[in-house]
Amino acid sequence: MVFLGDSITHGWGDTMGNSFPSMKVANRGIGGDTTRGMLIRLKDDVLSLNPSAVVMLMGTNDLADQAEPQIIAGNVKRIIADLKKHNDKMPIILCQVFPSSAAKDRPVDKIKKLNEQLFEAIRGDSQVTRVETWPLFANAEGDAKIAEFPDLLHPNDIGYAKWAAALRPIFATLGFLETEDDQFSIEPGAISLFNGKDLSGWGFRDQKTQVKQATFDGKTTSTDGRYIALHGRIVVSTPPEGRRVQQLWTTKEFPQNFTLKLDFRATPNADSGVFIRSPQLQCRDYPLAGPYQELKSYKPQDWNEMVVVVKDNVAHCTCNGEVLEAALPLPESGPIGLEGDNGQMEYRRIRLIEMP
Repeated sequence: MVFLGDSITHGWGDTMGNSFPSMKVANRGIGGDTTRGMLIRLKDDVLSLNPSAVVMLMGTNDLADQAEPQIIAGNVKRIIADLKKHNDKMPIILCQVFPSSAAKDRPVDKIKKLNEQLFEAIRGDSQVTRVETWPLFANAEGDAKIAEFPDLLHPNDIGYAKWAAALRPIFATLGFLETEDDQFSIEPGAISLFNGKDLSGWGFRDQKTQVKQATFDGKTTSTDGRYIALHGRIVVSTPPEGRRVQQLWTTKEFPQNFTLKLDFRATPNADSGVFIRSPQLQCRDYPLAGPYQELKSYKPQDWNEMVVVVKDNVAHCTCNGEVLEAALPLPESGPIGLEGDNGQMEYRRIRLIEMP
């Protein structure tokens, strides 16, 4: 795994702070470098290593040099084209430019414009995964936080730890981390809704009529490739077009009282949902995407437990024990669904306990 960038990448050290101990990594960050410089040195510094994947963070120094966002994005697009020419199957992870400060000649409006241009350069490209690292670090005004970027440009250990956490779920989906099956055993009497191996018992429905369209028994991926069964997880992959609403439903419906339990993990600013019979319970990277931004126990980019207790057509919903919805009205029957929208979402240990 090659990390390509400037001093922000360089400052992470040769082993990326030992953040990914089971992976072989190469740090190819150079202080003060621009996208033009990275394009020039790409062959010798990156392609010569024959990387399995490349993580890109670049463009902040170009802004300080007064380069226009569209020019910077054009250079990034050329770098990606060269990477794809070298290996048209190699995963490319593009991180948004981190926030900084106008005092560092990197004002909010320019960074936001650059990130928009970077996304346009990769929109629809399934070989490139975008990671929303700007909202991960930005304060309310859109600048870097002193607690994470002491000089308003370079992250400290706290900042690097957050960057690592943002990347780990992507690396796991790409097969570089978490390559062993989940060994979790469900409670006695519980019904597993996901066998951990494939999408048996799940399928697509028409989003307007809710008529069943396709089932995925024995399949490890949905027909559109959006939902992937991987090592005990259902991965809802990042859509290359930015946002794409899709819904995966159980083929079985549940009219009785029950308790639904599952774990979920979200990349920064990811947006998804869990459907309970039909109504949607928002399941997101709550601190960034909302709506439950005041949760104290939510673990960003880590696994969180959701518990939904359904009694007499009303659902009481919690995340890590904190209440999301105290009394969500439900119809008399319906399936369980998982939505995909923006970013990557993962679900595991999905089980249901029927009650009187």
